[in-house]
Amino acid sequence: MIVAEMVKSSEVTLQNYKSEQKPTWCAGCGDFGILNAIQMALLALNIPPYKALIASGIGCGSKLPDYINANGYLTIHGRALPVLTGIHLANHELVTIAVTGDGDGYGIGGNHFMHAMRRNINITHIVENNQIYGLTKGQYSPTTDKGMITSTSPEGAIEYAVNPITWALAAGATFIARGFANDPKKLTNLIQAAIKHKGYALIDVLQPCVTYNKQNTKEWYEERIYYVDKIPDYNPKDIKKAFSIGLEWGEKIPCGVIYQTEKETYEDNLFQITEEPLVEQVVSPSLEDFEKIKSKYY
Repeated sequence: MIVAEMVKSSEVTLQNYKSEQKPTWCAGCGDFGILNAIQMALLALNIPPYKALIASGIGCGSKLPDYINANGYLTIHGRALPVLTGIHLANHELVTIAVTGDGDGYGIGGNHFMHAMRRNINITHIVENNQIYGLTKGQYSPTTDKGMITSTSPEGAIEYAVNPITWALAAGATFIARGFANDPKKLTNLIQAAIKHKGYALIDVLQPCVTYNKQNTKEWYEERIYYVDKIPDYNPKDIKKAFSIGLEWGEKIPCGVIYQTEKETYEDNLFQITEEPLVEQVVSPSLEDFEKIKSKYY
């Protein structure tokens, strides 16, 4: 657990988000762009470090909470979303962000991913999608393209890749976006929009792995990526159009806010936190109260 120092909103600068820990990522890794974009988004929204909490799982990118001066919680593989859900419900005044890899978020944590979307819990989920398991030496992941040769698919992956965009649409996510780690300015804007969105917000970030993924390189992405806000009259509230756009992969890869809608959040139905966060509520049960509870189990 990493706890950020108190800094007033009026005094926040980019330096306040800088950690004393130096990233151990490979030179050229897309995670540097993601880290920078998160810091810039928090600064742009004037959110002091002690008001933000970032939870991660296991993986190269999941080291990120160590490299940013904010509250952080490093969980086990695939469990960032349920842990962050608990943290958020205990103190919903925090800006809560999950940072996971594609294997961590879509594979090992896939079940939690689905249920976080249908609950519409008010958290931001940033997935560092490098289409490979990087930390564990290049095994194919849920988003690895069919046919790709990896350390665990020497003759080419035989499975079809997961499509996070259409998966999220089908599961009921209320904010779905895709960004590119090597375009931190646009990614910063997407993260700002996700944080301001009321409900579960997914940003699938295409993130080149310079060590283990020699297929989906920075240049490969740049030749294919386009932003949906350049489409004339594109309406992110149109779920049918979002499905159509979301199915695109290969020759063309859509980025930007692909879908956004409004509906009640999980917290809207919890009367216990209507007036104040749980962490600020004073609970002083008497011995008589405990005896009443015990009596129900006799």
